[in-house]
Amino acid sequence: MNRRAFGMSAAASLALAGCSSTTGGTVSRFKAYDGPQVTSIVINKGARKLYLMHNDEILREYKVDLGFAPLGPKRFEGDGKTPEGTYVINRRNPNSSYHLSVGISYPNNQDRALARANGKRPGGEIFIHGQPNNPKERKRASRVDDWTAGCIAVTNEEIEEIYAMVQDGTTIALRP
Repeated sequence: MNRRAFGMSAAASLALAGCSSTTGGTVSRFKAYDGPQVTSIVINKGARKLYLMHNDEILREYKVDLGFAPLGPKRFEGDGKTPEGTYVINRRNPNSSYHLSVGISYPNNQDRALARANGKRPGGEIFIHGQPNNPKERKRASRVDDWTAGCIAVTNEEIEEIYAMVQDGTTIALRP
């Protein structure tokens, strides 16, 4: 085997080893969940709480950080507010700038119409996510409450649990 082939083979082996979930003490951020189905998510912005619900039963409760201007509903791009209303979980991003993220269907048609009527854009890209991957941003987030641009932030361990438990299509109610 020539040097180049050997080098490529070694690199491929290392890459595959890096993908394993528990080798060498590394724990996968992709957890498994086999408990009761999460039928809805409720966020109480005033209490800074997120609840994973199975019908009327609270399965999990988490403390959250919100947008940097948390009072009131999100209306426009850049306002720093977290939306209020009922939406659905509509996507997930394992390669987020944050430690995993689960997308919220904001803006809806009503949100777009309100922004358009005011000559503005509604914004978007609202997620439940973990802490920033960038060390400088992570340090800032650890010092400040309500540090996101409008998202809902939890710890990295908590987003791993949420990511496993919540399915796309789950209703999310964001309350004042």
